[in-house]
Amino acid sequence: MSTISPLAFVHPEAVIGNNCEIGPFCYIDKNVVIGENNRLMNSVTLLSGTRMGNGNVLFPGAVIGAIPQDLKFRGEETTAEIGDNNTIRENVTINRGTAAKGKTVVGSNNLLMEGMHVAHDVIMGNG
Repeated sequence: MSTISPLAFVHPEAVIGNNCEIGPFCYIDKNVVIGENNRLMNSVTLLSGTRMGNGNVLFPGAVIGAIPQDLKFRGEETTAEIGDNNTIRENVTINRGTAAKGKTVVGSNNLLMEGMHVAHDVIMGNG
């Protein structure tokens, strides 16, 4: 069973795996899928199109799945996909892909340090 702070917002259509911890002031949008054993500290934002594996730790201020910073983007359905066992530190941003069905991918076992930006359509391997 997951633990969700009463101060967090989780959209009823979001899918949350077992044994997750979602801290206060987190925002989890519709069309978000989170695997098992993830820890979201306070003020983490997961926007529509975010897919996350298992065992990740997200620090305060991380924003995953925001629309791409690309003027060609027209609202197509795209994703930001996060693997397993990543540490995503404070204020990291990971944007979704740009073209229809496009995706931004962060593999597994990575350390994304404070303030890092993973731009649209990036494919990052395993650490």
